[in-house]
Amino acid sequence: MSFEIARYQWAVNLMLRRLGILIVALSVSLSWAPEACAQSSDSSDSSEYLIKAGFIYNFAKFVEWPTGAFAQPDSPIVIGILGTDPFGNLIDRIVENKKIGARGFVVKRLRWNTDLKDLKECKILFVGASEKAHLDDLVQIVKSLPILTVGETPGFAERGGVIRFVLEDNRVRFEINVEAAHQADLTISSRLLTLARIIQQATTDARKPG
Repeated sequence: MSFEIARYQWAVNLMLRRLGILIVALSVSLSWAPEACAQSSDSSDSSEYLIKAGFIYNFAKFVEWPTGAFAQPDSPIVIGILGTDPFGNLIDRIVENKKIGARGFVVKRLRWNTDLKDLKECKILFVGASEKAHLDDLVQIVKSLPILTVGETPGFAERGGVIRFVLEDNRVRFEINVEAAHQADLTISSRLLTLARIIQQATTDARKPG
């Protein structure tokens, strides 16, 4: 068993090193992660979400939070998973023992009726597909908070989310709503912006159901 765990960790670390390079070249393909996925699931969904989890970790390297966003210089980067969790333990494994500067990572699972305090502690918030109906309310709650919102449902970025994952030709790509990032007082590296499809935020009237 210890050999299997060591092999899994080696595969995840190898994938993260690749992602560090691939995020610059934007050549992330689902077929690049078979070894790591084999230790958790054989499904293509696991491959997709292993890569998305790796992206979330790497996004933290390309986003600058305002000085007052963290209580201490070594306060962790809290990743919240709101609603349906498509990652399982993949994202926990990805960020385990990882640090950006002095900051480690903490992963929390949240529900829509969660205490607002728990939501405010997040620095990265992945919004699950189950929360689509609450998205407009969520955007209003967090839009002035230094939280990098990430989702994958259609229209997520147009409705005020910061980053939305999309699948194109079996590759994980992403959209960025720069206006939403500015509202959250987040500075996104130009290196990341050049790799993204920039999305304009819809007007309030356009977001209202017809």
